Amino acid sequence: MTCRRSALGAAPVPAPTPVPATAPAPATALLGAALAAALSVAAPAPAQTPPGVLVVAQIAEPQSLDPHAVTAVNDFRILMNIYEGLVRYAPGTLEVEPALAESWDVSDDGLVYEFALREGVSFHDGAPLDAEAVVFNFERMLDEDHPYHDTGPFPLSFFFSAVESVEAVDPLTVRFTLEAPYAPFLSNLAYPTGLIVSPAAVGAHEEDFGRNPSGAGPFRFVEWVSNNRVVIEANPDYRDGPPDLEAVVFRPITDANTRVAEMLSGGVDVMVEVPPDNLAMFEDDPRFDVHEQAGPHLWFLILNTREGPMADRRVRQAVNYAIDKTALVENVLSGTAEVAAGPTPPAFGWAYNEALEPYPFDPDKARALLAEAGHEGAELTFYVTEGGSGMLDPVAMGAAIQADLVRVGLDVTIETYEWNTFLGRVNPGLEGKADLAQMAWMTNDPDTLPYLALRSEATPEQGGFNSGYYANPEVDRLLEDARRSTDQDERARLYREMQAIVQEDAPWAFIANWKQNAVTSAKVAGFELQPSFFLLLRDVTKN
Repeated sequence: MTCRRSALGAAPVPAPTPVPATAPAPATALLGAALAAALSVAAPAPAQTPPGVLVVAQIAEPQSLDPHAVTAVNDFRILMNIYEGLVRYAPGTLEVEPALAESWDVSDDGLVYEFALREGVSFHDGAPLDAEAVVFNFERMLDEDHPYHDTGPFPLSFFFSAVESVEAVDPLTVRFTLEAPYAPFLSNLAYPTGLIVSPAAVGAHEEDFGRNPSGAGPFRFVEWVSNNRVVIEANPDYRDGPPDLEAVVFRPITDANTRVAEMLSGGVDVMVEVPPDNLAMFEDDPRFDVHEQAGPHLWFLILNTREGPMADRRVRQAVNYAIDKTALVENVLSGTAEVAAGPTPPAFGWAYNEALEPYPFDPDKARALLAEAGHEGAELTFYVTEGGSGMLDPVAMGAAIQADLVRVGLDVTIETYEWNTFLGRVNPGLEGKADLAQMAWMTNDPDTLPYLALRSEATPEQGGFNSGYYANPEVDRLLEDARRSTDQDERARLYREMQAIVQEDAPWAFIANWKQNAVTSAKVAGFELQPSFFLLLRDVTKN
């Protein structure tokens, strides 16, 4: 291979030569008839799922199976089984360990990361996974002149904005040079945005790659039937040996009651995000196992700080005082979450500001603030979703929040949308559309959520997720300083300062930190939830 050094923004690299997909394994043929009969959404739920096949009830249809193009944990749960990255989170932690890279070195100044790739790894389509393939992945996201940059968008390419260049030093060595020290770099490489896709498959399918994925993970893609199922099968050539499962089927079942009914009837083997009021029923039934795992989750309301009543900080604070968050957690969520105090989840213990107390439930204080701001009786539009990644019974939560806001004199109209439609309205920004909107994030580092959703330069117009247009120069400075510091104690101090300012400014209504859950059939073994909120299914078995 010819070694090269590529500075991002340089001339386009040559297009990859498509590599034909390998012939389908016997599993594909075995699955066909069983899936058609057992998994059709129009057919009654079967008494038993196909042998050797794990059927997972998801909360929504995926947006894409291109890891560089999506942001939702709902999609990540599939992607983490098709692809691998240079590094990954060690099981049960958010600590980084080797994956496609067997080792790495970091320069003393924190600017150069050099990764040694494993030998003999291939993508599912047969193409070699080498240093040039890794370079392709990051240039595709970061270089606007790359021939496959337009197969995006790449909304979380923010994660690698510090990368100045990426170089194939030799066939099995990749070097990243950063513009400045960037503490979250390794953690971001372990996130789904850092998963490595096959350049040949991107070249073959271009903008349709998200429907025709090829990675190097323990499972390989079989089919995606819209609004019905995504099927992946065991990769017999996986570097750590093939999974015991023959295949996994992800079924999008948006209605929570329908997911519960399918679980009870045997139509699915795994259900994620169990409605809180159903947990006790599953815990008491020997046919099922209930799994719980704390993680870095925040459920909040985005408030439109650019226009309307929410442009006044006093109104935003009033909303925080008006919502009875303890009642939401105890009644709607049946105790499966804790009241949130600010923008950083307590799961990031080293960076969490324990001195912050949640906004207390104080309707009188809320009314006084509204009167002071001159916004008593203000008319508000509130976006609610039917369900989505980590959204915590959103319809019931939305109705309860609406009732609390009405009690302090606000006139709140709810508009409810299916998850992907909801994202299509919220992510481009609330201006001209809504005053507040539900949102949930599960993150990998205390940098991620505030950097992508609270910086003044992270508005939707600038490619970020600051859909409420919050801006505070001091918050911007603290976030920039924190991500450039390689001293964890210093980073922690900066993040704690940021949290205190953001809580006072109240660009969001801080509602709850959730403990994720899932239910599995007693036939399923080896299943564990991860703090990352991903589903890792290689070691799962099914009797």
